[in-house]
Amino acid sequence: IDNSKVKKSAGDFQAISAAYVSYQDRYQRLPGDDGNQNALRARGGDWANVAGGGNNNGALLVTRANTFSTAGEGGAFWSALRAAGYISGDPSVVASPRNAFGGASGVTSDPATLGTFPGVKVCMGQVPGKAAAALDLQFDDGQPDAGALRASLGTAGTNTVPLAAAATAYDEGLEYTICRRI
Repeated sequence: IDNSKVKKSAGDFQAISAAYVSYQDRYQRLPGDDGNQNALRARGGDWANVAGGGNNNGALLVTRANTFSTAGEGGAFWSALRAAGYISGDPSVVASPRNAFGGASGVTSDPATLGTFPGVKVCMGQVPGKAAAALDLQFDDGQPDAGALRASLGTAGTNTVPLAAAATAYDEGLEYTICRRI
């Protein structure tokens, strides 16, 4: 069961990254920063129910503190990917999807996340230490404080926002918030 959750999470990281890039290719804009809600709804179809929009300034604005919330352009990010058909779900829902471990998946562009970690990152909360270490090894170097996948200690049963500093080692008995750069 644990192995299947790790595989599902790895697939989700890849799918969200692919959706992000595909969205940019199709619309020449970033999901979540694509324009105001009325302009997006004018596209018709599933876009008629899109929730939220962005300021179309060329940058996805989601602070570390808002990784798992709908604040900033985070909610619009998920709604736009749903409206475009890149991830499943109702585009009127701005909430982030659940990950395989029951926690939330979120997004942040805050460079002061997990050390100096620039760019847009997809994060998952409530990831058990054993699974976090396995995902880090699958995508990267197995070190929570370096590379393209990083982790910070979380509070059990809570979608803990990624911290400013990354963890220095994984502990199988703890939970982590893990983030992977898109």
